[in-house]
Amino acid sequence: MAGRLRTQAGRWLSMRGLLYGTAFAATFALGVTLSAKAAEPAVVIPPPALDAAAPAGGGRQTIVLAGGCFWGMQAVYQHTKGVTQAISGYAGGNKATAHYEMVGTGTTGHAESEQITFDPRQISLGRILQIYFSVAHNPTELNYQGPDAGTQYRSEIFYANDEQKRVAEAYIAQLDKAHVFAEPIVTKVGKLPGFYPAEAYHQDFAVLHPDYPYIVFNDLPKVENLQRLFPDYYRATPVTVMAANKPTQ
Repeated sequence: MAGRLRTQAGRWLSMRGLLYGTAFAATFALGVTLSAKAAEPAVVIPPPALDAAAPAGGGRQTIVLAGGCFWGMQAVYQHTKGVTQAISGYAGGNKATAHYEMVGTGTTGHAESEQITFDPRQISLGRILQIYFSVAHNPTELNYQGPDAGTQYRSEIFYANDEQKRVAEAYIAQLDKAHVFAEPIVTKVGKLPGFYPAEAYHQDFAVLHPDYPYIVFNDLPKVENLQRLFPDYYRATPVTVMAANKPTQ
């Protein structure tokens, strides 16, 4: 499978694929079960004391979150009830350099991010952020998550309006004051300068390649944690970019 993916996408697997391809092979060679996974541990945290109210007229809302490799972020939110779409992409830099191999150098200012569109009548902004801090990534690590290091893997909330900024900053202050995490939260909160969807081969990656070693070790456990800690917000069938873009008959 790795050979076919390289053919489709050039050198995008980079060290991520090499590292976990080797680790995966070693795991089976040693007879070790996959229960020893490398995902960031989930943390039980309280919901936000301050949340955004659902608009009276309805309508969907969007927020962009960064927290490590976007494969895992997308997998978590595709399985979250109330989320109507989760698109992997780049935020924090300009359009000209919003390409995987350039972003991967860590010099473009981008972060691998997830554009999350949700129905606030089904799930609130605060709940989206609770999942973000609890199971989607570790907010006490700024420029690395799991095996990935660099500013392109930073923890950052890109807000679209003042209400999103207020809720995010209040929640971070609440969690820090309660000492929910062993270390202070280092997640940045910044205004969204622009979001640029990632290449097609990155979309729905965990759904299309559930047996890929990186996904098995790092991302499937996050989805399992979502189901365990947020059963009321978990859905077994993910909402995918592929389905959203499928032509209607």
